[in-house]
Amino acid sequence: MAGRAMLFSRRSLLLFCALLAAALGDAAHFDPYKILGVTRSASQPEIKKVYKRLAKEWHPDKNKNPEAEDMFIKITKSYEILSSEEKRANYDRYGQTDDTQPYGHRGFRHFHDNFYFDESFFNFPFNSKSGRDSADSKYTLHFNQYVNEVVPDSFKRPYLVKITSDWCFSCIHIEPVWKEAVQELEPLGVGIGVVDVGYERRLANHLGAHRTPSILGVINGKVTFFHYAVVKEHLMQFVEDLLPQRLVEKVTDRNDRDFLKSWHEVNKPHVLLFDQVPVVPLLYKLTAFAYKDYVQFGYVDQGLSETANLLKQYNINTYAPTMLVFKENTDKPADIIQAKGMKKQIIDEFISNNKFLLAPRLVNQKVFDELCPVKQFHRRRKYCVLLITGEEEAFVIGNKAFLSLASANTNEVLRFAYVYQRQQQPLCTVLLKNRDSTPPQVVILERRNGAGKVLYKPVLGGWNGSEEDKHRLLEELERLQKDPSILTHDATLPELNNEFASMFLIRWIYTAYDYLSEIIDDLLHNNWREMMPLLSLIFSALFILFGTVVIQAFSDSSDEKQSKPKAKEAAKTENGSPNTTNTSSSRPPKKNFVEVTELTDITYTSNLVKLRPGHINVVLVLTDTTKNILLSKFAKEVYSFTGSLTLHFSFLNVDKHNEWMATLLEYAQDAMQIDMDEEEGSNRKIDYTGYVLALNGHKKYLCLFKPVYTGEDADGKSEDDTGSSRSRSGSKDEHQHRKSTTRSRSTTLQIHHKLDRLGLWMERLMEGTLPRYYIPAWPGLDKITVNK
Repeated sequence: MAGRAMLFSRRSLLLFCALLAAALGDAAHFDPYKILGVTRSASQPEIKKVYKRLAKEWHPDKNKNPEAEDMFIKITKSYEILSSEEKRANYDRYGQTDDTQPYGHRGFRHFHDNFYFDESFFNFPFNSKSGRDSADSKYTLHFNQYVNEVVPDSFKRPYLVKITSDWCFSCIHIEPVWKEAVQELEPLGVGIGVVDVGYERRLANHLGAHRTPSILGVINGKVTFFHYAVVKEHLMQFVEDLLPQRLVEKVTDRNDRDFLKSWHEVNKPHVLLFDQVPVVPLLYKLTAFAYKDYVQFGYVDQGLSETANLLKQYNINTYAPTMLVFKENTDKPADIIQAKGMKKQIIDEFISNNKFLLAPRLVNQKVFDELCPVKQFHRRRKYCVLLITGEEEAFVIGNKAFLSLASANTNEVLRFAYVYQRQQQPLCTVLLKNRDSTPPQVVILERRNGAGKVLYKPVLGGWNGSEEDKHRLLEELERLQKDPSILTHDATLPELNNEFASMFLIRWIYTAYDYLSEIIDDLLHNNWREMMPLLSLIFSALFILFGTVVIQAFSDSSDEKQSKPKAKEAAKTENGSPNTTNTSSSRPPKKNFVEVTELTDITYTSNLVKLRPGHINVVLVLTDTTKNILLSKFAKEVYSFTGSLTLHFSFLNVDKHNEWMATLLEYAQDAMQIDMDEEEGSNRKIDYTGYVLALNGHKKYLCLFKPVYTGEDADGKSEDDTGSSRSRSGSKDEHQHRKSTTRSRSTTLQIHHKLDRLGLWMERLMEGTLPRYYIPAWPGLDKITVNK
């Protein structure tokens, strides 16, 4: 047994030595200069240029050669060594690459779909799991934390998130690069997060991360994946690319006046950073993103000849970065800071102290809440001195005088601001109520709660900017410091209008541009799994749109074909043709013209009693003999109102339901009184033909349309005139025959003209100006009147 154990040990030792010799032999053959094809005296720009060409040539997504993956990894590793002066010097002196891993076929290799990383094999820190977890523990994200904290915070700073797991070998290899990038990005203000798929599978799926390792960025609540080789420079560039492109404006001697004078338009202070680097520092871009809602940022490159006048004008020290903030006075900076090592804490404090103009305009509720906070404790009481003015030229003098007073203010308890009455009409109406005064006016107010309650006092005498006005306002402010009870008026202010809402279209265009750029980037990197939901949505929308257009085209063509015969039928119906009387006597107009249903005991409950709130049923009252004529006229009059979803159209046969009609008008006393006045002294039965009822089933009221009688025939003569003219000729029998024929035609014309003014009545119904007659309950429609 001992001999066998000894033999096994010798064989294991020989096998290990053979593997180690092969590894060292392959490592000795690894020459980054030969792989990139450059000389040892090559400069950094030459090395970078060759690397980009080779990386593009040997990219595994574009090169189908079986050795492309190995070659690409060698190229990436070679560039990493030669692009670092320290690693390149170490290789030139000792021939070492800080790695014992061979870059040939015998070593372990891994190629990831999203990005490529420098492997360090024979060097797995299997026993350092606890150390790796402890380093990432303070950045670990959970689902609720991401939704409630990271997403809202991403509107102020970008986040760099790593997706990892316990048994992910590739995750171990990117750890050094990740730590190095975190150490540089976190002090600049970039948020860092780590998601362990083994414990937070829900969050990983929510982010769309289906592989480990993955690196992604979160900004403005939007997720963007990292697709490049995991080196520190690429991660830094990735974070910078997440930021919007129009955060910082390059300022020179040519555009400095335009940049600074835009303070009135954007209602923000302007900050200029002077530095010697040709590109805007990432720290400054991150600061501009964090304070984009408060400050406008510009950058001046001190190395350009086009900025010499600016440096001379503001006496800038070119040996250290300098930051200037300008407010209403564009000739002189309101504050200045200069430091050789500009840190984030220093910049944040500087910007926070200069977030607002000396007398800013209240352009939305957010600015009002920050300028005039709600009183919490006595020591934190803040008073807002508000000027209600206008934009016209007549107000300029008063506005400048108010600004000069605000510039001289040193009391932190007082905040000066102004509003334009035309832009904030609801707010100004409340503060100037019960007063005959007009702007400009000054109001001193103190907010009491977040619901809008304020105590305020208008300064009597108005505001014209004179010395007398200034003196009067200063006296009121001095009294306020001694006696806060002088604020005798109270009111509840409405929420301010957002004056920059008109810029929504521009912001939408910029957002759409950024979103399309991200989609193109994802398509180029074949990130199909993340793109499938979006592509599915786009194709579904196109399919629905195309189908709708095709169906509409066919339906329009069929409508045109049927329009001519329907027009002829309608003309015959209007003239009282015998053919139309014998056909379809009980059929309402077709749906493609206007849908009119008969109100019967079957449809009574659904069409009236249980009609949805806000819906109205417009009911035409007719008889069997007047049905065709009135329905045709009714359809023409109400056709333009069929687009309303709250209107329904029906007709009621009064021959069947005369008792229901009488009972309904008895409930509506006002409407019944009108009918009784007309029929006073007559025993004739009331004729409801041509009446139109607008019935609101939910609120139990009706509006009444009474027909308009013209009594004129086609020749412009009345019925009596026609009868008398014909009575002078012919025999008595002929006279009676002609008289009955004339009356029949006159009656037809009268019925046709009963709905002449229905269109005007419908317009008043839609406007809500018609009188309403309320009833206690709807009468039943189950009883049918018996014809006698």
